[in-house]
Amino acid sequence: MRPFFLLFLLLLSACSRPLPPGVTELTYATPYPPSHPFSRADQRWIDFVEQRSAGRLVIRPIWSGALLSADMSMEELRHGVADIGLITPIYTRGGAHLIRVQSGFYSGADSIESQLALYRCLERDVPEIGKELAGLKILAVQGGLLPGIVTRNRPIRSLADLQGLRIRAPTELLPVLRNLGADPVNMPMGEVYSAMAKGVIDGVIAPPDTFRALHLAEVGKYYYELKVPRGAYPARAMGLDRWNALAPELRSILQESTAVWEAALADEIRISEQVGRDAAAGRVVMSPASRSDQARFDAIYLRDAEANARSLEKFAINGSTAFAVARRSLVGRDKVACRGTQ
Repeated sequence: MRPFFLLFLLLLSACSRPLPPGVTELTYATPYPPSHPFSRADQRWIDFVEQRSAGRLVIRPIWSGALLSADMSMEELRHGVADIGLITPIYTRGGAHLIRVQSGFYSGADSIESQLALYRCLERDVPEIGKELAGLKILAVQGGLLPGIVTRNRPIRSLADLQGLRIRAPTELLPVLRNLGADPVNMPMGEVYSAMAKGVIDGVIAPPDTFRALHLAEVGKYYYELKVPRGAYPARAMGLDRWNALAPELRSILQESTAVWEAALADEIRISEQVGRDAAAGRVVMSPASRSDQARFDAIYLRDAEANARSLEKFAINGSTAFAVARRSLVGRDKVACRGTQ
């Protein structure tokens, strides 16, 4: 464990006040400030838990990345750095290979609800996902808006314009962008503003809400409205040791809170889209994608998703089975039914 976190935990312990009898306090750590849409959803979850427990559970939020890191959050939770935290397995350094790659299996799952339903099918039928989450209790899964491409100085009006651009993208899209002539990189979203402002990257795969939530309207002049598929992934978790130490009635309340948290996240994410578009109005030039470019992108996306799935064999993971589960479960545009591989 990092010395910084040990010191931080000692400070937290020194500053804490004795709790009334029968009250349990849990820390919740997130890299986002309280004003972010994710954090507004987190606050709605906090309010539900405290009200539903009649004050027996108190959640103490620690905002703005003061406790957990983006790339090590899962391991930090396993070691008790925080009780509950926002996790980003798509940025984790090893140990979550399938969870990262499966987020590229969602072509056709355009709504947040269908993304979550598809993840639940994978979670049910692909045991490797559970193995990658060992030591954690997942409290919420998160989907999101379909992203487009925000660029700094060069407009994109067709896929051909991606040639040579250095674009930040999630792991599953790196080969897709390479096949289109771009120079993709992966980094936490919290680093994108600075990287674009400095010219380290030319753009980012991001949804419209980021124009306000991450202030990308200040550093991005153009938005290509390509519909980039995006997947769901476990996004809020608790260390399993801390979970098991809770009284059964408190665990029951947290189990109940999963649906509340996921609904709050979906609601805040949808609200944030129009807020982001309003922030971009008059500052960011929007360009639609042609049907032919969209069809070409979708074909490359699925082809590379299947190749990424096969590549997991080097980690002794049957990614092809997971890909088959996803494609069979998506039975129509935005329609999901868990059909497994049979």
